[in-house]
Amino acid sequence: MHWYEKLNEYFPIEEMKSQDHIEALLEDFPELYHKDEGKYHVLMYVEADEFIFIDYLFVSAESRGMGIGHQLIEKLKAKDKPIILEVEPVNYKDSDTKKRLVFYQREGFQHATSIGYKRKSLATKEINEMEILYWAPNGEGEDVVLQALVKTYKKIHTYKDTHFYGEAYEPVDEVIQKNSKSRRKDIFDEI
Repeated sequence: MHWYEKLNEYFPIEEMKSQDHIEALLEDFPELYHKDEGKYHVLMYVEADEFIFIDYLFVSAESRGMGIGHQLIEKLKAKDKPIILEVEPVNYKDSDTKKRLVFYQREGFQHATSIGYKRKSLATKEINEMEILYWAPNGEGEDVVLQALVKTYKKIHTYKDTHFYGEAYEPVDEVIQKNSKSRRKDIFDEI
C-alpha cells in the first residue's frame, strides 16, 4: 500500500493534508520536511534547528507491540531537540485515541496545558480542537512549544493552502492561543 493511503486510512479526514500538499512540502522543503517510511510505518515530520514537529506517525495494526513506534520516537529523541505534536482528545468511542495518549505518555511526552489549538477543517468545515504534546530534553517550556507551533502552522500547515484546497486556513492567531494553565485540565489525568 502507498504511504499516503496508509495515512489516509488511519487519520481522520479533518487532520489530513492532501497528497499534493505533502509531496510539495517534501519537494520544496527537503531540508525541513521529512518522510521515514518502512513496511509497517510512516513518519512525516518537520525538523527545524530548534525543534521537531511530528506531523503524522502511523504504525500498522499488525505490527503494534513490536516496538516500532518506540524506535521511531527514540530516533527523533536522539537529535536532542524538543519534539511537538498535535493529538486528538480522548474519544471514548474510538479506543485508538486513548491508546495514542498512553503511548506518548509512556514515551515521556507532556501535555502543553497552556496552549489551545482549534482549526477549521477545510474538508469538513468543522472546528477541530487538538491537544498539544511535547517532549523537552533540556527542560524547554511551553513558550518554546508555542513558538514552534506557530512556525509550523505558518510554514507547513498553511503552505500554498489556497492552491491545494481552494481556500485559506484561518490566521495563526485564531488557531493557536495561549491559555491560562488553571483553566485547562491535563489530559494525562484522564487516562
